[in-house]
Amino acid sequence: MITYNGKGVYSAVAIGRISIYKRQDATVARIEITDKEAELKRVEEAKAKATEQLQAIYDKALKEVGEENAAIFEVHMMMLEDDDYNESIRNIIETQSVNAEYAVSITADNFAEMFAGMEDSYFQARAADIRDISNRLIACLTDSGTDSELGAEKVIICADDLAPSETVSLDKEKVLAFVTAFGSSNSHTAILARNMNIPAIIGVGEEFLNSVKDGDFAIVDGFTGEVFVDPDEETLAKLTKKREEDVAKKKLLQDLKGKENVTLDGTKIDIFANIGSVDNIGAVLMNDAGGIGLFRSEFLYLENDDYPTEEQQFQAYKKVLESMAGKKVIIRTLDIGADKQVDYFHLDKEENPAMGIRAIRICLTRQDIFRTQLRALYRASVYGHLGIMFPMITSVSEVKKIMEICDSVRADLKVEDIPFSDSVEHGIMIETPAAAVISDQLAPLVNFFSVGTNDLTQYTLACDRQNPKIEQFVDTHHEAILRLIKMAAENAHKYGAWIGICGELGADTTLTETFLRIGIDELSVSPTFVLKVRDAVRKIDLRKE
Repeated sequence: MITYNGKGVYSAVAIGRISIYKRQDATVARIEITDKEAELKRVEEAKAKATEQLQAIYDKALKEVGEENAAIFEVHMMMLEDDDYNESIRNIIETQSVNAEYAVSITADNFAEMFAGMEDSYFQARAADIRDISNRLIACLTDSGTDSELGAEKVIICADDLAPSETVSLDKEKVLAFVTAFGSSNSHTAILARNMNIPAIIGVGEEFLNSVKDGDFAIVDGFTGEVFVDPDEETLAKLTKKREEDVAKKKLLQDLKGKENVTLDGTKIDIFANIGSVDNIGAVLMNDAGGIGLFRSEFLYLENDDYPTEEQQFQAYKKVLESMAGKKVIIRTLDIGADKQVDYFHLDKEENPAMGIRAIRICLTRQDIFRTQLRALYRASVYGHLGIMFPMITSVSEVKKIMEICDSVRADLKVEDIPFSDSVEHGIMIETPAAAVISDQLAPLVNFFSVGTNDLTQYTLACDRQNPKIEQFVDTHHEAILRLIKMAAENAHKYGAWIGICGELGADTTLTETFLRIGIDELSVSPTFVLKVRDAVRKIDLRKE
């Protein structure tokens, strides 16, 4: 038996045979050509074919992992139309008289090297996207496949790394687990694996791939990040039992549907769901969430070629409110910027976009966009129980300005005799240390706080959460983060506001009791974690120290 160690990104156990992921040979020969126009035409035809393939992958991802996670393939389609990328391919063909495949390959190398050399991890991650779309374009030019074929038996897929398109393209019904030699737990591929409910381990090292072969019997323990190749009988028995217990536990969670989120001592808490589009409402209802604690409105902007209209937004917000039948729905105003770029916003490239023009900073500097969204939100408010949440807050002046704009929008609607609800709640995200520290000044201005633990961790620890090289320094349980959350909770309650958590830590059941003890009123998590958190809440007794 040989044991390899990596990082588990979805907690489950898989037992079966290994299948090494095989790609087509990416080597591209340089061929001198005489008909440049014919080569340029081949590029356009290949782009059309690649776009068609990516649309099919997007549609598949939409069904399996939801709108937010499928959005990466919309980005890939946009990258295929990037002016600089296409101009480079054209120039190489025209000035060097070479074949299209070679021009794409050289362009991919140049662009990937440029992105990889940037200091900001968001742009570093674009290097992988460039290679992904370029490999697909070359495959379309050469009429070769891009995806590995799987046999009838379910297998453990092993690879150096997997591009997002490769992950989604694989038949989920034939995959027991993913194991990669490299990769980051924050990568698109890791996130996709989590949302596909497939055991996955990343970063097991290059030696792993050099040692294993097709057909090797192995066990993947996504809880511990271990891979056991040719396990002994004792390990096989132990992990088989662990797998059976995990499956049984997940089935038991289904029995919690319809039960209250109440501790043994009678303390109640709201457990809501985070979603990225109206397409995810079914998952919210299926997992028995009490409401929606984070509805990411930016999907409307990401899926559009231009700014979504007021009517388009109104229809989307109306649909989610009506579908939730009176349950609370908290819609976050657009959070564009940082790792979510939209071409038609024409945002300047920034050295550190996570700290640049993003989220509420766009809304306050481009109020026409903000007011359009607010009008749609208030119009929709009459169809349900709406809360509006504003991201990336750092100061009292920002919140006061937001409220002035909200008052102005409501006044306009009143003059136009357009109905809206008077009971809309307004809240802010606590995702910067600044907001937590001055939460005593912010709480009197709003109805609620929602802690975005992903960004709060990033900004508190000065660790870019998109950078895999510093993952060892990211301690999500850091005392400083918990103190900031506690401070915000105490100040919220002091001034009559409630407080929730909508970041990934909300689903960390090792912290559930801690959150309840410091006064968190609501936890909003991915729909698939709702019952798991409910189970944890119902086992807690706050009377015990």
